[in-house]
This record gives sequence, C-alpha cells and structure tokens, in this order.
Amino acid sequence: MKRLSLTACLLVVAMIVAAQTGKVSDNLSMTSKILKMERKYAIYLPPDYETSQRSYPVLYLLHGSGDDQTGWVQFGEVLRIADKSVFDGTATPMIIVMPDGNTGRRGYFNDVKGDWNYEDFFFQELIPFIEKTYRAKIDKKYRAISGLSMGGGGTFMYALHHPELFSAACPLSASVGPLNLEEASTRLKRQNPDVTEAQVSKYFSTLSALELVNNMPEDQKKAVRWYIDCGDDDMLSIGNCLVHNAMLKNQIPHEFRVRDGAHTWTYWRDALPKVLEFVSMSFHQY
Repeated sequence: MKRLSLTACLLVVAMIVAAQTGKVSDNLSMTSKILKMERKYAIYLPPDYETSQRSYPVLYLLHGSGDDQTGWVQFGEVLRIADKSVFDGTATPMIIVMPDGNTGRRGYFNDVKGDWNYEDFFFQELIPFIEKTYRAKIDKKYRAISGLSMGGGGTFMYALHHPELFSAACPLSASVGPLNLEEASTRLKRQNPDVTEAQVSKYFSTLSALELVNNMPEDQKKAVRWYIDCGDDDMLSIGNCLVHNAMLKNQIPHEFRVRDGAHTWTYWRDALPKVLEFVSMSFHQY
C-alpha cells in the first residue's frame, strides 16, 4: 500500500474537521403577522444536524441593545464556542436561535400602548416557527434561554413570565428593569410623556425582575434553573445583586456569579461556555 503524502494526509484531516463543525446562518427571516413585517434571525445548527435524523434541544440566545441577530455570531463567536463545547463534551449538541430585537423598534417586550407587541411575537410566532422549521424538541425540559444586557433583561422577563416553557435561564450582565415605581415612571415618561399611572403600574409589575421575583408564586420557585452572571466592573451589577438578594430571601434556587470584568464582549465570550454547560445539564435531566 502506498503511503499517503503529507499534503494528502492534511487534506483528509481538514475534511474530517470541516465535516464535524456546526453551521451558522445569520441572515434568515420569517414573516410576523403580529409585528406586520419580516423578522430576521440567526441560527446555529450542531455538527451532526445534517447527518442525523434526531431532534435537538433549543437555546434562545438574545443580543444586547445596539446589536442585531448577527451580534452573537460576529462578536460572540457562537460557532467556535459552541463547537468546542460540543467536542469537549461539556455541552450537548443543540440548536441556538438568535432573533433580531433591533428592527422597527429596539427591545423584546410589548409596548405599554399596545402598538408593538414583540413579546407576543416571540411566544406566539417565533417559537412555533422554529419548532416547525427545524428538528427541535418541543418540551419545556429541552428549551432554554439566555442573553446579554438588554437580552439579559429579556431572559429574566421571558422566564419569569413563562416558567412553564423554559427549563433553564441564564441572564448575562442583565438590565433587570425598574427597581421601583418612581424609576418605572421616569423611564416611561422619557418617551411617553402622556403615560398614565395605570400604564406605569403595569410596566413595573410586568417588566421589573425584582418585582416579579418578590411576587413569585410558591409553585414556580423551582420551575426554572437560574444562572445569573455579571461583571464586577459593570454598573448593571447593582440591579443583578438586588435580584440575587431577592432570590435568596424568597428561597428561589439559583447560581449567581460576579466575575472580573465589565460590560464587554470579552466578558460574554467567556460566559458562553458556562451557559452552554449549564443548560445542557437541564437538557440531560441532571
């Protein structure tokens, strides 16, 4: 048998490695009747997606303010990090969905005036679309959510609003919403000077992580596995620490990390492998 040349060997190795990588698409779109427009999203498919017939758990990964669906792809290096985590065995193969929260209006929530219902879009259209389009497992135990900054706020609120839909939630450097009614009023009146007291009250009760945690029903306290992470040089750590303390007071199990770092992509890239490991434990029914 003739020996393969070094070049041929390297080519074979390169082909094997290439065949084992996941795939990212960052300019896909779907039609939203609720928002009356096309909505973009990015998606990561695990290395064996194209060659298997199995279905996969899903992580919804939300970007921060100023980014779009490409943020976790371009700056977060989701392909490299997810592939490495799968190859290392620290994360299970999963689908990662990265929706665009920065087209039309910025943010992941329903507007108080009712004319921009992004949260309704997320739950009534995006999740069903993903589960119909891709080989996604559809049970709560195979669905998780994470995100950074504005997306960390989305992570908090979505999992607090719908604990029946997520097995794990991992807010990173999260904007936790208003900490009291006065702050809620100030925030709303910046863009809506004619906002009513009823709208302020609704905004605070539905979009303050602190308020939602303090009023969490007893039967929901163990419904979601929580991993909360914020840098020690991040101003948002104040709100995250308050939510952590409220969870302790209300006996809500969670993991809380304050690591060295600021509100930067360096911090979030370092956080992503732990997020993938944490949600994989839920997918595996730890």
